[in-house]
Amino acid sequence: MEDEVVNALKKCAVGLSTSETVEEFGVEDGELKLIKRKVTRREIPPDIKAVKLLMDDGVEELSDAELEAERDRLIRELKQLN
Repeated sequence: MEDEVVNALKKCAVGLSTSETVEEFGVEDGELKLIKRKVTRREIPPDIKAVKLLMDDGVEELSDAELEAERDRLIRELKQLN
């Protein structure tokens, strides 16, 4: 369970893309047929709160600029792991 939480935090920290598919079916000539398919794609930006949770102690002492720089560094590292 802990690994799943860490993996979810990593995804939130670097941002992610997601898509949702909605399909509508109808009966045509006695058969069920696909009438319409809609795919919605969404970009979720990196989340600074997730970055803070992944960082070591001492986060409270960092300035906003230092936190942003650390977030960018962690994003680069996490992308290399994936």
